[in-house]
Amino acid sequence: MTRAELLADDPIWLILLKVLFIFLFALLTAMITVWAERRLIGRMQNRPGPNRVGPFGLLQPIADAIKMPFKEEIVPRTADKVTYRLAPVIAGADDDRPVGVMPFGPEVSIFGERTVLQLVDLPVGALVVLAAASIGVYGVILAGWSSGTPYPLLGGLRSAAQVISYEIAMGLAIVAVILQSHSLSLGDIVDSQHGLWFGVALFPAFFIYLVAMVGETNRAPFDLPEAESELVAGFHTEYSSMKFVIFYIAEYINMIVVCAMGTTLFLGGYMAPWPISLIGDNYFNSGWWPMLWFIAKIGLGMFLFIWLRGTLPRYRYDQFMKLGWKFLVPLSLLFIVVLTIINAWPQMQGTGRLISVGFGILVLIGLAFMAPDRRDSRAGRVPMSGGGFPVPPIDLQIPNKPRRTRQARSRAGRRQTVAAGAKEGDDGVS
Repeated sequence: MTRAELLADDPIWLILLKVLFIFLFALLTAMITVWAERRLIGRMQNRPGPNRVGPFGLLQPIADAIKMPFKEEIVPRTADKVTYRLAPVIAGADDDRPVGVMPFGPEVSIFGERTVLQLVDLPVGALVVLAAASIGVYGVILAGWSSGTPYPLLGGLRSAAQVISYEIAMGLAIVAVILQSHSLSLGDIVDSQHGLWFGVALFPAFFIYLVAMVGETNRAPFDLPEAESELVAGFHTEYSSMKFVIFYIAEYINMIVVCAMGTTLFLGGYMAPWPISLIGDNYFNSGWWPMLWFIAKIGLGMFLFIWLRGTLPRYRYDQFMKLGWKFLVPLSLLFIVVLTIINAWPQMQGTGRLISVGFGILVLIGLAFMAPDRRDSRAGRVPMSGGGFPVPPIDLQIPNKPRRTRQARSRAGRRQTVAAGAKEGDDGVS
């Protein structure tokens, strides 16, 4: 039986069990990531992480979950009350849905029932993930607008521009995978990586996806919608108590989704890495072992998020948007064109190959025109002793007052005489 036939034969109790697993997996992984992020960044920056609540701070997420519902909830008077309360629900309710279409493993037996470790296998699974992941930004925008204060509104506008920009780059990176696998089904994409993973075969697309997933999730160094130095806390400035927790957990669940998607598209999904896959006649790619590799690869992606946050400074907003529109999007389009020509080259005849070569030459000419002009190596430097903006020269001298000519002195005398006469006239009137 095919993957779709096995999933269609699942009884209702097995479907509910899978739904419960997906919900608990997303929530517990987010809690573990919060703890791991505090510990790892504390280790990277040479300061202790959580070390008071439980052994190694393992009870810190539980303590936070107990504490947050008892915090005071403040609603601004200028807020749109209905939208203000609805925004966190929109941001958090839709984040774990894309996990339902991702394959966690191959065919297994659960309580005697043969099934696949996947909730549903859709023919357009890649598009479903993109569509479901993009809905969360509506909660962010509505939260910024409904708060009724300027800084959350600016954070919401930034988030809208950011997500639109980097979703385009992410979608174009996924197009390269679709062209190579000839399918939109995530199960088929995993099956097409039995030889060489797409992370190696399509490395430019993999690199673009890695950068775009950091920008898509508003994580450092691309956390511009939440830039504390500029926007206090961004779109959720006016949120507190459990509403803030929903936004906080939604961010981590979104990280899990993009890591799971990257694992499925570029890292072989649930398949074991190369040296391990050779052991025991592919034994570690059967049964429940693939689920372990899938979760381990997600953990590797989460570690990459934490590593970037602990090491890189925040980008300026203009640099961030320039990176998306002037580098990632053109690079994605160029790679898709090159990949299409490579795949179609064996089937092309002489005329088709000439057209392809001519098109490639036009692309190179266009890139040459887009390249910036060579700049002076001394441009932008400020001399140590002054002489340029913004540092004044050390030997700065104020020029002497120029000597007045005879005509200038006579004009100044007449002005003083007229001003004195006007003052005397005013005194006589008073």
